[in-house]
This record gives sequence, structure tokens and C-alpha cells, in this order.
Amino acid sequence: MTDDVEGAVSVGPASGTMPAGAGRDDAARGAASDAGVADGVLADTGVVAIGRNEGERLRACLASSSGRVGGVVYVDSGSTDGSVALARQFGADVVALDLARPFTAARARNAGFERLLQLQPQLRWVQFVDGDCELAPGWLAEARRFLEARADLAVACGRLRERRPEASVYNQLCDIEWNTPVGEARACGGIAMMRVDALRAAGGFDEALIAGEEPELCVRLRAAGWRIWRLGAEMAWHDAAMTRFGQWWRRTLRGGYAFAQGAAMHGAPPERHWVRETRSALAWGAGVPLAALAAMALAGPWGALVLLAYPAQVGRLALRSGAAQPLRWRRPLFLVLGKLPEALGVLRFLLHRMQGRHGALIEYK
Repeated sequence: MTDDVEGAVSVGPASGTMPAGAGRDDAARGAASDAGVADGVLADTGVVAIGRNEGERLRACLASSSGRVGGVVYVDSGSTDGSVALARQFGADVVALDLARPFTAARARNAGFERLLQLQPQLRWVQFVDGDCELAPGWLAEARRFLEARADLAVACGRLRERRPEASVYNQLCDIEWNTPVGEARACGGIAMMRVDALRAAGGFDEALIAGEEPELCVRLRAAGWRIWRLGAEMAWHDAAMTRFGQWWRRTLRGGYAFAQGAAMHGAPPERHWVRETRSALAWGAGVPLAALAAMALAGPWGALVLLAYPAQVGRLALRSGAAQPLRWRRPLFLVLGKLPEALGVLRFLLHRMQGRHGALIEYK
């Protein structure tokens, strides 16, 4: 999280570059669209679901796509709760990742996409979904229709909602994070429909990333001239099941790691990918505490007054917010508090980079 951003997906300027094939006429698009649907099944569309020990959440996930598309692939990352057997009950093709290699969502999505192409060589659209998400009725057809009508688009995503935002403040914060602006976007999250040709040309997801693989992919897609769009339609319900402070802390730390890793990859102008977020994490999460320690060394206990920058920032963000109580103060509080784990994530990445190590997946469930 950053101190004033509204979500992981932000509206960007329209691209003036059009990818190859973007000039097909409406009649050709309509014919292709009709050809991909048979008896209500989106035959040219597939679903890749990924998960680990999702239990009943996986059941809801698979039920929301089963029988609606040409094929479903479930990629399992070492589940011990019967997820593999459950997926097969729904008719999904199962890919069990090799336990000898570190798990990442990027690796799972690539494996699922590769298997889906083996099963459906003529696949044109692929919907990625996490095992703790349930796709909304009608989303698959709507996203496919929207992409079909816009040959310059590589990705379509919609409104992702947290299933139980009232269960905890952490779930509520997730629901706010998912509510991104409608229209052209710079990035998408892990739940999105993608154009197969665009995804293949981009080389898929970067498996070295432990988080933030979707925005990084979108950087490469936009560089190739493709565009990303956030529809206003309901897309899916997400079940974070985040009820403890420790879960929120680990998830936010992972976000800081992703910020730093993304900035290291694409931080140069003009993209400046996650440079601002990384600097913000370091300034508030490391800079302010260090400044307070330095001030205390010089001025004694009075130096701790530097830490008043935190409540001042919370107040500033709350006054700028148009949210109703208690959210008006709750979200700024966690945005500012989140700078501490974010900074730890940034520093962990920098340490791993100096050591030549690859970071391991940081799980919060």
C-alpha cells in the first residue's frame, strides 16, 4: 500500500500504438465471436485456476466456470486437503507442480496456461482466477465479448469484491483495494481475462517474481502496444479470510518486496514502475524511525517528537478522504502503519539482491 493511492490498478493515458491485427473490421470480429460459442459454452475460452489448500473456496471457484468454457485447468501447489481430487470431480485437468522448485503464482499460471494450450490449441482467450475466488455469473461471456470487440486490448478485468468485508478490518481494506477505477488501466490483478496471442507474445508471467507478476506483465504488454481495460461489470468474489494482524502484516510485507523488485526491473523512465511506491515505503517505514533515533541521540527524548509525523500523515489523509466514518480514519491508519512492513519487504529484496538470492513466496494464509 502507498500513502495515497486508491488501488493496485490505476488509470493511464491511452496508448497511441496499436498492435498488429488491431484493424480488423466489425464484421470479421462478429463472425469470430459467433464461431467461438456453441450451445452457450465459450469453446475458444479457457480457465486457469491456481491454488493451495483452498478447500471449499476451490469448490466455489471451479463451480463458477465448469461447463461454461472449453476447458478448465487447475494448478495445485502442494495441497494436502484433497484439492486435486476435488478439481478432478469438476472435470478440470490438473497440473501438480513439482515440489522441488519454489512455488510462485507466476509459475503456476504459466504451467496452467501451457497445459491449456496443449488441450485447446485454438484457444483465443484465457481467464486466470485464484482458487479463493468465485467468478460472477455472466463475467466470462462479457469479458470475452469486450475483448473481441476491441482488437487493441490484451486484458479485461472487472470489479473484484471481497466476500466478507464485514468479517475484519483487513478484509474491508482488501475490498477497498479491489475497487479500482473503471476505464483504461496500467495494470490488472491476478483475476483477469487475457488475449492468448498477446500473452504468448509477451512470454507469459515472470516466474522469478514472488508477487506483483500481473502488473509486471502489463508493463511488457503496454510496451508492445497493447492496452488493459477495467470494466464496470462484476467479475468475482474473493475470500481473503484475513482475520489476524499477522496475516495483514505478511501480506503488506510481500507488497513491499514486490514494489522493490518491480522497480528494479522497470524503474527506469518513462515507465518508473513502482518507483514511487518503493520510495514511499522507505521514507515512511525506515526514514522516519531512523530520523527519530538520530534526533534522540542529539536532543534526548525530545527527538521522539519526529514520530509525530505518523499521526500527522494519518490526519492529512483522513481529511482528504471522502469516506464515511469509521473508514475515513481506519484506512489512512493502516496505509501509514503499512509503511513499516512495506519497508521491511523492500529491505529484504535489496538484501536478497546483494546476496544473489531469489526470494521465497511470502504466504499470509
